[in-house]
Amino acid sequence: MIKRFVLLVAVLWISHTYAQKINYVVSFPNIVHHEAHISLAASGIPAGKAIFRMSRSSPGRYATHEFGKNVYEVKAFDQNGNAVVINRIDGDVYEVPKQNGFVRVDYTLYAAYPDGTYSGIDQSSVHLNMPATFLWIKGFDKAPITVTFNIPADKKWTIATQLKPTDNPIEFTAPGLQYFMDCPTKIGQLHWKEWSIKNPNGNSYKFRLALEAEAHDTVATAFAAKVKRITEEAQTVFGEVPAFDYGTYTFIASINPYVEGDGMEHRNSTMISIPDAFNGGSNLLGVFAHEFFHCWNVERIRPKTLEPFNFEKSNMSNELWCAEGFTQYYGDLLLCRAGLIPKETLLFSLGSLINTKENGTGAKRFSPVEASRHAVFVDAGVSVDRTNYPNMYSSYYPYGGAIALALDLQLRTKFKLTLDDYMAALWKRFGKTEIAYTIPGLEEVLAETTRDKAFAADFFTRYITGHESFNYAPLLEKAGLILKKQSAGKAWIGRVQFKEGTTTINSNTVMGTPLYNAGLDIDDVIVQLDGKLVARSADINEILNNHKPGDVLAIQFKHRNEVKTASITLAENPAYTLTTFEQGGLKTTTEMMEFRNNWLGTKIK
Repeated sequence: MIKRFVLLVAVLWISHTYAQKINYVVSFPNIVHHEAHISLAASGIPAGKAIFRMSRSSPGRYATHEFGKNVYEVKAFDQNGNAVVINRIDGDVYEVPKQNGFVRVDYTLYAAYPDGTYSGIDQSSVHLNMPATFLWIKGFDKAPITVTFNIPADKKWTIATQLKPTDNPIEFTAPGLQYFMDCPTKIGQLHWKEWSIKNPNGNSYKFRLALEAEAHDTVATAFAAKVKRITEEAQTVFGEVPAFDYGTYTFIASINPYVEGDGMEHRNSTMISIPDAFNGGSNLLGVFAHEFFHCWNVERIRPKTLEPFNFEKSNMSNELWCAEGFTQYYGDLLLCRAGLIPKETLLFSLGSLINTKENGTGAKRFSPVEASRHAVFVDAGVSVDRTNYPNMYSSYYPYGGAIALALDLQLRTKFKLTLDDYMAALWKRFGKTEIAYTIPGLEEVLAETTRDKAFAADFFTRYITGHESFNYAPLLEKAGLILKKQSAGKAWIGRVQFKEGTTTINSNTVMGTPLYNAGLDIDDVIVQLDGKLVARSADINEILNNHKPGDVLAIQFKHRNEVKTASITLAENPAYTLTTFEQGGLKTTTEMMEFRNNWLGTKIK
């Protein structure tokens, strides 16, 4: 009897779930003023109360965003078009207290910030990030969704999205809310380019570049060939491309002066916006390489802390040093391997990673795990009050990238392995299976890859949950690379910004630097240095050029209305630069060049 009852409940629940449907219709009656009219119809839902809300977070972003501020004129109707009561019960939450299984909610959306996080509606094109665009009904995340985009009649526009297409070119579907919200959409005059990549198992996947730019077809074609090269080079890291849903991956790229700069990864696409005139140059490719690598690392090799994605608040994650930082490392590395940037450009990037880890105050004080947790505040988060980030936060992008570099060098020198081997192992364990990982899981895979549990435990203790310094120089020398001080022997007062044309400090002074140690901070005005009046930063630099690290000078400064005098001990700028032996006039060995080529050279056979 109990079994029959449970079975009956299950059948009724499944039938009820399949009956639930969500339909959106998007129209643009006031497109010249950046407005859209959006209609959401929910059918097959239980009678009674229904709650609708706007999101406060977005896939690929880790901070909270108030998308509800641009939604207004919210109204509700029954299946006969009669108005029903809808109440605003919170800033971005609306309640229909009574409905009979069907309710339609109409609203106006204003959107004028086209990037990876927000939306932009313009008479020239439409750029939609779903969480910034669509109200959704709570409690029905698995209900299938259909969306129709009513393109203005005078426009010959096409639609780029990872939503599942239908026979109707303006209608698309999604299996549920999680997938729907992960499907950015671009509508406009787009250049379309396509290619295919075959996996070792024989399965082939289609890649599309949907480019919004003023471009000759030949230039767009050549640019697509460069993007194709990135996809092929990235495939070699993991041995295969993912089995993309619906067999397709789409680069949705807006390269024109009318968008805001951003790049956002999604499961089967990326939304890229670069606010420059399109020239087809390789200087545009960095974001393409970074975001495409994400289709493995973060979209499928996914931290458990991001699952399920919470659209009502940001998910705090412990692993962004891996999800974003390792991706940061591979972005420029893939471009170098693909021959799309010179090695010198990559070395500059790697030097920047090292400087973040070794000289960033946040990285000296806090672990990559702790830096990742702070993303809920810093990932395009908006605030008006000052922070002390220069003294307590290092971005998990370059910080994690520096960890990736350190691990790659150690794997190559100690185990004759590579970071590619580790990433491929993560793909097999967590990516192909789509089992979300934890930090202990990452350590376990490193132990299995190296067959050295002690090494893995030590690396994670010192550099992942800890924040020890890493000695890069001797390992880089094996590739014929020199890590040295950028301004050795030159006097320095610290990393500081001045208000233009003045000596007013316009940034936090940094812990451990001469200015910080002397007691100066933001908004203080340097009046004299070494007994000489100073009025511009150039005056300060002229004085420093006549001194050396270790010299002690008198410094007079104004704090609010009080003039103060202190002693400042000059230091040497700790910033590193990374160059080749050849640039330094040193000879390389055959072993060095083999190491370098195995690391930085193409993996395409």
